[in-house]
Amino acid sequence: MILPRNILRHELIGLEVLVTGASNPALHGLSGRIIDETRNTLVIRGDHGTKRVQKAGTRFRVTLPDGVLVEIDGSALVMAPEKRINAIQKTRGK
Repeated sequence: MILPRNILRHELIGLEVLVTGASNPALHGLSGRIIDETRNTLVIRGDHGTKRVQKAGTRFRVTLPDGVLVEIDGSALVMAPEKRINAIQKTRGK
């Protein structure tokens, strides 16, 4: 189950997202559904079309499946998704 405390260990693709802060001011307020994720970017599809957004320097508000809103500093996401999940699990296992 995706919870605010374990969001970094879960798949983000399919979640609704809002850019709440960005080093590129043109991205502020961008919203839609996460349709892809790479090491350094999230791909968001919304009314604006599809945009690739850098993780570093960006704050995201993600809506969990149960409707809970979670603020994420994109810098915490900078890593390939599968490596991020494994790295966090190893850290918690220590």
